[in-house]
Amino acid sequence: MTTTYTSLAEMQQVSCKRFASSPLFGTKVDGAYQWMTYSEFGEKVDAFAGALAKLGVTKGTRVAVISNNRVEWAVGAYAAYALGAVYVPMYEAQLEKDWQYIINDAGAAVLLVSTEAIYDRVKGFPSEIDSLEHILCFEAPESADHSYAKQLAIGAEAGVERYTPTGDDIAGLIYTSGTTGKPKGVVLSHGNFTSNVNGVQALLPISDGDVSCSFLPWAHSFGQTCELHIMISMGAAVGLAESVATLLDDFLLVKPTVLFAVPRIFNKIYDGLQKKIAGESAFKQFMFNKGIEVATRRRELHANGQQSWLNEKLFTFFDGKVFSKVKERFGGRLRYAVSGGAALSKEVGTFVDNIGIVVCEGYGLTETTPIVSVNTPEERQLGTIGKPIPDVKVYICDESQNKLPVGQEGEIVVVGPNVMQGYYNLPEVTAEVIIDLDGERAFRTGDMGMIQPDGFIRITGRFKEQYKLENGKYVVPTPLEEQLKLSGFITQAFIYGMNKPYNVCLVVPDYDHLGHWARENGVAATTPEALAKDPKCKAKIGEELAKYGAEFKGYERPKKWTLLTEDFTTENDLLTPKMSVKRRNVVKKYQGEIDALFDTDMTKG
Repeated sequence: MTTTYTSLAEMQQVSCKRFASSPLFGTKVDGAYQWMTYSEFGEKVDAFAGALAKLGVTKGTRVAVISNNRVEWAVGAYAAYALGAVYVPMYEAQLEKDWQYIINDAGAAVLLVSTEAIYDRVKGFPSEIDSLEHILCFEAPESADHSYAKQLAIGAEAGVERYTPTGDDIAGLIYTSGTTGKPKGVVLSHGNFTSNVNGVQALLPISDGDVSCSFLPWAHSFGQTCELHIMISMGAAVGLAESVATLLDDFLLVKPTVLFAVPRIFNKIYDGLQKKIAGESAFKQFMFNKGIEVATRRRELHANGQQSWLNEKLFTFFDGKVFSKVKERFGGRLRYAVSGGAALSKEVGTFVDNIGIVVCEGYGLTETTPIVSVNTPEERQLGTIGKPIPDVKVYICDESQNKLPVGQEGEIVVVGPNVMQGYYNLPEVTAEVIIDLDGERAFRTGDMGMIQPDGFIRITGRFKEQYKLENGKYVVPTPLEEQLKLSGFITQAFIYGMNKPYNVCLVVPDYDHLGHWARENGVAATTPEALAKDPKCKAKIGEELAKYGAEFKGYERPKKWTLLTEDFTTENDLLTPKMSVKRRNVVKKYQGEIDALFDTDMTKG
């Protein structure tokens, strides 16, 4: 049963009544998950809305939050919506200067924080930010005035008069992660969010019997819309992962039926399984490879509307003997895996699909709340981002915003109720991306792509990342880097060649895997620093670059490379919180290594 909603506040109230006794949020406590029902969640939302109202929160008030995913995050969001307030999420992993910038830019009056440690870091902000009046802490003891628990009690006693938002009312400001400059506040209305919720309900077969294991940050639009709003709208349950590091353990406890993830997670799973299979006996390798062969044939037959009795029998055999053991690592119940946030390698998507987990890749941006298109279980084509969701239209345009015909590459432009209201306090920047396209309000995504004759959309790169070599050839590095990272030896690859005669590559190897190879091949080096300098190890990485870049165009292939010993992380400011590479920061940090690759004799590669 699907329901059309006009606001997130309405959606939360309806779901908490309809699914009152069903589990909603699961939190890991002492190694086991404890579950909160929809009814219990609704009571906390009402109580916290009462507390926020007593603090002066009304329609339009900015309520900011610094927290990883947790029940209190969601309580704060829906309590804010219940008052017509605007929720402004931030990441715990962000720098202090980013928190201060966002809080000040948004004009937040109330700040919610997860831990006492973060509270101690921000408790001086009210003296520096004029708008900020109150800071509350989720983990503070109930006796403290700034504690979430104390405020819940106050709000429960006071009660609350809820506001009924319209679709035009602003629900949130989600600040972009700033890969190319200062974060921009993306203004999203209740109508923006619910257009995604309403559109996806009919496309993904999720119901009140389903459960996800949530680790995508709700501070980002993908995690927030899919794992929070959409799951709640369908009465499903959400197990909160303790951390990305504990995911495999959390999967076994939560036993998810649906998984929302970014390609980086699927790539790690693929890489781990490939390494595990490589270490197994010849018989087990044969069984696995034969199973993949049968699964591939089965998928090809199904894509053409066909079926083979013998192939189905063989698949059932291999599913029980081989693939079920792989799926047990996800808890044994996983049916669907939804990938977004970046392009998923067709090789990885096909692999996951072959073992019996249906892969649905989608596409979107924060500015589109975020879903633009998605592959569905009934209509899929691996290697594409599917077709537009209901009420959304996608056009491909040239540099002058003229629509291009099917099959031609250009910029992806989106029209629909999911398109943001604009960038907060940045009318000129908004005007650069929100355009009139033949009478329709449209958003220029900055992504390159094409629409196939069958209606499926294919991403080919990102304009802002595209650069030109000395010979005039254009290079879009990210898809190339993702392909190279399929090598079990490569954790990070960064391709660079702007205004240069050729491309070079900075490589962060998987030093555990490289070290194992080194020991087997007579290399004495053991530390990452020593392995990075060893000629044999560098040559091995070169072989991997050649192998996984075999289908690159000649000018795209990196001619030279160097090995780095530090991974790209949010802590060293080389990754955004949603795991996108901050390209300018990488170039700045490793400018010396890059220059050296171009300065040395190419024949020494």
